[in-house]
Amino acid sequence: MNPVDTLRALHHGRAQDDPLVLPGPWDAASARVFEEAGYEALATPSAGIALSLGYEDGQVPPREMFAAIARIVRSVSVPVTADVETGYGLAPKELVDRLLETGAVGCNLEDSFGGKGGTGTLRDPAEQAAFLAEVREAAGDRLFVNARVDTFVRGVDDPAAAIERARLYVAAGADCVYPILAPAEAIPALRAGIEGPVNVLAMPDGPSPRELGALGATRITFGPGLLRKTMSALRGIAEQLR
Repeated sequence: MNPVDTLRALHHGRAQDDPLVLPGPWDAASARVFEEAGYEALATPSAGIALSLGYEDGQVPPREMFAAIARIVRSVSVPVTADVETGYGLAPKELVDRLLETGAVGCNLEDSFGGKGGTGTLRDPAEQAAFLAEVREAAGDRLFVNARVDTFVRGVDDPAAAIERARLYVAAGADCVYPILAPAEAIPALRAGIEGPVNVLAMPDGPSPRELGALGATRITFGPGLLRKTMSALRGIAEQLR
């Protein structure tokens, strides 16, 4: 089975308490650690790569982001899906071509722009669906497309708003939807209202991946959380060395 088919298969036929857990490597070394620990696929976090390269989240030049993704892909034998934010303003065909050049077999694409918390702007869902459809047409079956839904990030707490966007994105060809920062109590409603796999972000003090799976999550990712834990551990080592 080729890597993209492997990644697709990993999202289906899972027990409810056994979601697909995708650690987020920020460089080749961390990717190797996660593969050696037995994980079947990896999902790069744009914020984690940004931190590792000395940038703020959202400020990595596309050339550097694609180069970082390529280094991670080259370092492991498991499928890698990459967070490419909003697509860096690239036309869908160029975006797909550049992703495939890295060796990645999947991508995250966000539906909002700028700012943190509630300060950014949600893209018109019909426009985002049209963009996703163009990405799907350019990629064919060569990429697993994870459509991020940013309603919760932008202060829209009603799950119905996320479900409405998710349905449009699935109809446009998305393989999975990612209502990032959805609270645990919203996951059952999201699961009931969305056809296909649902990606949930694991929070440091939130439910475990298995508990999120029991609520309805198909896939668990961590954003830059694992890098932040590593930095905290390294800080402790550095203090001991002093």
